[in-house]
Amino acid sequence: MKTSQSAIQEVIAQRTLALVGVSRGGKKFGNAIYRELKAKGYRVFPVHPQAEKIEDDPCYSSLKSLPEKPGAVVICVPPAQAERVVEQAFDAGITRVWLQQGAESTAALRFCENHEMTTVHGQCIMMFAEPVGSFHSFHRWIWKLIGKYPSGLSHHSSSH
Repeated sequence: MKTSQSAIQEVIAQRTLALVGVSRGGKKFGNAIYRELKAKGYRVFPVHPQAEKIEDDPCYSSLKSLPEKPGAVVICVPPAQAERVVEQAFDAGITRVWLQQGAESTAALRFCENHEMTTVHGQCIMMFAEPVGSFHSFHRWIWKLIGKYPSGLSHHSSSH
C-alpha cells in the first residue's frame, strides 16, 4: 500500500489534528512535531495516557477523550503501539491517519486499508505541512533527487 498524493493533501488540509507520541519529558520526536505543527497554525491535541499537560497545554489520555473530533491523527509511536492507536482512532471516528516514519507496521496498515481509512505512511509530516521550513525544504529536495518523494505531488509555496 503506497502513500498517494491525494492522501497526503487530504491529511495536511485538516487544521485540527491529534498527535499520539508526545512525551512528558519533551525529548521525543513527537514533541518536536507538536511544536512545529502548532507554529504552522494547526490546532493540535496531544495524546498521552499519563500526562495532564504537554508544553503547558492540556493533554488528553486517549483519542476518545478529546474535546472535539480532529480531522486526522498523527501517530509517532513504535509499530506495536501504532496498531492499537489506529484501532482507537477508528473507534473514535477518526478516519485520516498519518503514520510518521518508523511507526508503520503491516498490521496497522492492513487495519487502515480494511477500514477504508485515509492513510499516509513512510513520510515525515514536517516535509509537507505548510509552510515548510528550510531544513525540511532541503530534506524534500533530497528526497526528490533520490526518488523517495511521492511522485506527482504538486507543492505550492505558501509564502505570500
